[in-house]
Amino acid sequence: MTYLSRMPGLRGRLQAMTCLAGVFCTATAPQQGARAATGPHHHRHASTTHPAAAGAAPAAAPQAPARAVPAARTPVRAAAPRAATAEDISVTSSRQALNGGGGMMRLETAPHTVQTVAKEYIDMRAPTSTALDLIKNLPSLSVSTPDTAGMQGGMIQVRGLTDLDMGLMVDGAPAAAAKYMAEDIDSENLEEVNITPGSSGTDLPVMSAAGGVMDERSHTAAQKFGGLMDFSYGTNNLSREFLRLESGEIGNSGVRSYLSFSNTHSRSWMGSGINERHHLDFGIQKDWQNGSTAKVFVSWNNENFTIDNYPTADQFYRYKHTGQGWGRSDNPKNDNYWQNSKDHWNQVFLTAPLHLVLPARFSLDLQPYFSFGQGWDASPANPISNADGSAYNGPNLTGFFLQNDTRQVGTVAKLGYQIDPHNAFSVGYWYENTYTNQSYPSGNTNADGTPPSPWNLYKTGGFTFGQNAGYEIHSLFIQDTAKYLHDRLVIHAGFKFAMINSWTASFANIDGTKVKGSVCDNSDNFQHCSNNRTEPLPQLSIGYTFNEHHQIYVNAEGDYRQPSAVDMGWLPSGPNFLKNQYSIKEELGYRYHDKYIIADLSLFNYNVTNRIVNQYVGMNSFSPLSIGSQTMRGFDAMISGRSIHGFSPYASFEYLHATQDSNVMDPYTNTLIHSKGTQAVMAPHIMANFGLTYTYKGFFANGSVHYTGPQSVSIAGDQRMPGYVTDTLSLGYHFPAFLFAKSPTFRLNFTNLTGSIVRTGAMGVVYRGSDLNTHYVYSGSNAPTLGYGNSFMVEPRFTMTGTVSTAF
Repeated sequence: MTYLSRMPGLRGRLQAMTCLAGVFCTATAPQQGARAATGPHHHRHASTTHPAAAGAAPAAAPQAPARAVPAARTPVRAAAPRAATAEDISVTSSRQALNGGGGMMRLETAPHTVQTVAKEYIDMRAPTSTALDLIKNLPSLSVSTPDTAGMQGGMIQVRGLTDLDMGLMVDGAPAAAAKYMAEDIDSENLEEVNITPGSSGTDLPVMSAAGGVMDERSHTAAQKFGGLMDFSYGTNNLSREFLRLESGEIGNSGVRSYLSFSNTHSRSWMGSGINERHHLDFGIQKDWQNGSTAKVFVSWNNENFTIDNYPTADQFYRYKHTGQGWGRSDNPKNDNYWQNSKDHWNQVFLTAPLHLVLPARFSLDLQPYFSFGQGWDASPANPISNADGSAYNGPNLTGFFLQNDTRQVGTVAKLGYQIDPHNAFSVGYWYENTYTNQSYPSGNTNADGTPPSPWNLYKTGGFTFGQNAGYEIHSLFIQDTAKYLHDRLVIHAGFKFAMINSWTASFANIDGTKVKGSVCDNSDNFQHCSNNRTEPLPQLSIGYTFNEHHQIYVNAEGDYRQPSAVDMGWLPSGPNFLKNQYSIKEELGYRYHDKYIIADLSLFNYNVTNRIVNQYVGMNSFSPLSIGSQTMRGFDAMISGRSIHGFSPYASFEYLHATQDSNVMDPYTNTLIHSKGTQAVMAPHIMANFGLTYTYKGFFANGSVHYTGPQSVSIAGDQRMPGYVTDTLSLGYHFPAFLFAKSPTFRLNFTNLTGSIVRTGAMGVVYRGSDLNTHYVYSGSNAPTLGYGNSFMVEPRFTMTGTVSTAF
């Protein structure tokens, strides 16, 4: 947005001041229309930009008076030009004016692809929705989720890559992996979720952004005392309670905060299992009149959920044709008893962004972050047979993936300087240290079918094999954002240089003896391996706005990915120092909007070397492997309508041509897979979405349909997954305020309305469909068996969730 170029007459001045105070006003405009000013706090709603561009918002001194606006969160948009006298202006103010499709799409202006779901849409969905549930209809993504109770996250496929190639963030800080997305924040505390599928900001603390960035923006504490509460009940014995209390501004300090707590209980939709989650979010914020801000977000999560069985193709088809499922057993005497397959986890997450406006056009941004997790995954450990080939009939066994300590700590420091009214320059430093301590104790299952204490086994058992792994990142970056031609031309250039030290160590062999003759440092006590690498990460993006309706942009950058600390811990057969994956990406985009529609088209090209993918090894765990080079080309298209007689349509489409550019060696058969030129694994050619929102007085409804085309799920291309359709429906009514209830609302949310039995994604990558699984296959009370090929996530059965909520 640009600023008011002139204020003719007293009438114009009074009207402009009224609009800047956040009041809707209508009048006639000058010949070229009025350009409304927006303060720094509006910038996040107006567009999602790289932090460098956002950092440019505190403008040079000549623009400071125009930014002295109240702290209202409603963006201000200029009305369409109309013929009128020079004394009149026309400005409208509407938060929803930026949204199309009922919040399923937002008007963007950044010089790179941005896809956002807004609060308007989030509030129509069930409170159990995770961020992954909310972004399922964006064009670049195919999302798989294993449950509808919000206990777990899921997986993302994005332009031929996966969520392991993405930076997943909360308020700009690294957060939990997609499989555990529910650990970070409750959906009631989400303001928006935005995806930049082909881009990551130069100053963002991400080490894996070939697939872009997903950023969840947390709730901003209210100015007045109050709160929000809701209660949900639904299919699979789901019950959920949520309460948020707002402090309002504390005295005249400018400090405001909130605290929320939720409790969730459900049972598994397939087989037996009880799942529980307790979650707490806390936020506090302080704003200063000069534009400085400080914010803290902290979350705590405790969960105990049943680890799903993920079926092979044979198990899936057996269920589809006969109804025989693959879930956990309800028999405590069976080693596949659901209590013997639990995920127990505690996590704390914190981020504290600080923006300081300094004298002489300088600014300082600090973003410290911290997360700590501890817990375990339990799984059945009975062998299929004894060493002599006879059937195993001993006591039931439990095996553990025990993480004694998993932590991530880091900070980004950025010094900004407004060179002139057109150029915002910044230089900064990013530091991160990530560490995990994991081991694999096992022992006899308790008599009641529950798992023994893994920590007691770890300390006293004979099987003490374990690993420490982690990495340390030092990164320097420099960037500049220039705006010319009345801000119609935006040029962003940046360069980041990352220096990474990775290490992994084992303190015993699988048989419990000390390591001798290791491939790295030889010692009597442990095997230790380390690796130093550097990555240059350039970026250039240019956007040009022809007029108030049309914009084009180009974006090019380099991104990398390295295995996570947990991935590097897989050391039984040697250190897992795969070469870093590196991606070169280009985008060309066009945007159009008017008072009826918002449209966005982006063309992309990726060239990826040393492609890292993950193979599922059971117990919610994965092992990385490298499959050479890949190329991804295609386009995304989005279009949505603003509300017309209450109806707001939305549609999106992606075409993707992704190829494997290397032959790959299959270690299980010791043969070369001639995969060069074949369709890349987990890269469907077509994805499409349609949504429709309707509002009338207090009534609201939203329906959506998603389609993902067929895809290969093995490198050899001999195992494929057919295309599938998923759907959702939301219905609700806002009642008039009553006593303390300011917004009593009732809503119903439905998923999988047709009860389709479809696979929505492969758990990982396999070499061939005929290769033996890396883990045993379980089904109910049956004995474990060997399986072949890939394992899959399946769309949960039809569910309905009812929610009563109100602000107070």
